[in-house]
Amino acid sequence: MAKGQHKSNRRQQPKDEFEQYIVDLARVTRVMAGGKRMRFRACVIVGNKKGTVGLGVAKGQDVTMAVQKAALKARKHLIHVPIVNDTIPHPVQIKYSSARVLLKPAQKGRGMIAGGAIRMVLEAAGVPNVVSKIQGSRNKINNVSAVMEGLKTLRLEPNNK
Repeated sequence: MAKGQHKSNRRQQPKDEFEQYIVDLARVTRVMAGGKRMRFRACVIVGNKKGTVGLGVAKGQDVTMAVQKAALKARKHLIHVPIVNDTIPHPVQIKYSSARVLLKPAQKGRGMIAGGAIRMVLEAAGVPNVVSKIQGSRNKINNVSAVMEGLKTLRLEPNNK
């Protein structure tokens, strides 16, 4: 080889199509016979901004382990979100534990009107125009879980009951 040329032994990692958002990171403790045992809990959202999003919550001995485990769980539990005219097809109200979340479609150009944790889910899903309202509990994990349950119930065709 000529001087200055390097042969790289590193393999090219395929670029990950999913973006990762850390919603919540907390140090949790468990009291045992020998004392307190500390671990970390991570709540992670992954999404490709094209209608696919997943949620994972996991614990680990350190922060990186908790985040990695949560991201892996999120990738295993992906859901598809139907997007019509850059918004959701119909309004939906969801109750998960004591958290209640309302999601309503918005006109093109209105933008995303959503609070912190809900905004991350909708951004990861790739829904640019939506209006949301959190009622009841302000718990981030319950609010994110409520949004995920609501996105699962979205349908393109209306129910004829």
